[in-house]
Amino acid sequence: MIPNHLLPHLKLIYRKRDFNGVWIIKDKATPPDIVIYYAHGGGFSMGSSYFYLEFLLAYITLLSRAGYNNPAILALEYTLVPDSSYPTQIQQSLAGYRYLLSQIPASRIVVSGDSAGGTVILSMLLHLATASKASKTHQIPIQAQTTQFPGMAALISPWIKLIGAEDRNTDSDYLDKDSLHLYARQYAAKHSVSDPLISPGNCKDVDLWQKASPENGYFIMFGKEEVFAPEIQKWIALIKGADLKVAMREERGGIHAWPVASLFLSSTIEERQKGLKDIVEHIRERIV
Repeated sequence: MIPNHLLPHLKLIYRKRDFNGVWIIKDKATPPDIVIYYAHGGGFSMGSSYFYLEFLLAYITLLSRAGYNNPAILALEYTLVPDSSYPTQIQQSLAGYRYLLSQIPASRIVVSGDSAGGTVILSMLLHLATASKASKTHQIPIQAQTTQFPGMAALISPWIKLIGAEDRNTDSDYLDKDSLHLYARQYAAKHSVSDPLISPGNCKDVDLWQKASPENGYFIMFGKEEVFAPEIQKWIALIKGADLKVAMREERGGIHAWPVASLFLSSTIEERQKGLKDIVEHIRERIV
């Protein structure tokens, strides 16, 4: 539950020329001391930050309870397929990140997202690490680039490889790999769906991941029974092998994006917030 006395300060709609988003802050009169830059899921073709509002409000409330004085969230409202395809979503994510850098040090920014939103976040990090190449071959504007990387990444069931050989349907999960692969091709459009800057799981360059990764590393949550589990496990093994900071929580019996889904489906506050509390605890351990 969100305390009533916080609600008047929490929701502001933020619009800029090169990106849209939902800006949520505990105290709008005071600069934030931490910002979550969140990208929602939905296969690039569904979903909205507005659908995630209860999740985002719970996120910011738990951050406040964890000891942050004035936590904030910028939830990216990226353009969906078929209205636009790659690289529009990455251009918008870079523009939103560049805006945040004008408001708060990069070390106080946590990039976060679930499912396709996780893809957007990881692609954004790889684009930052390959600025000249990405600008030249992927229509990423130079002015959207920066060499400052966020303090941490906290991802929920990230869609690591858009078409993964080990994607598998399970009896428990609600996703279907054939539908997902169709969404992936629609998102990539005229570009190769295997391009590592589009499908981060195809990037096997550990030196590039070292360059692209946040200073305080990653925290990854996913369900053991979800379609993406094998590819997520492979990617975690890769970045661990690159000596990057990474912690994970693989939920036994968990489905895709279970910390988001449980907020809507679980019957008790403890069950509804369990995943988010774990995320916030890891953020607090790394960004004090």
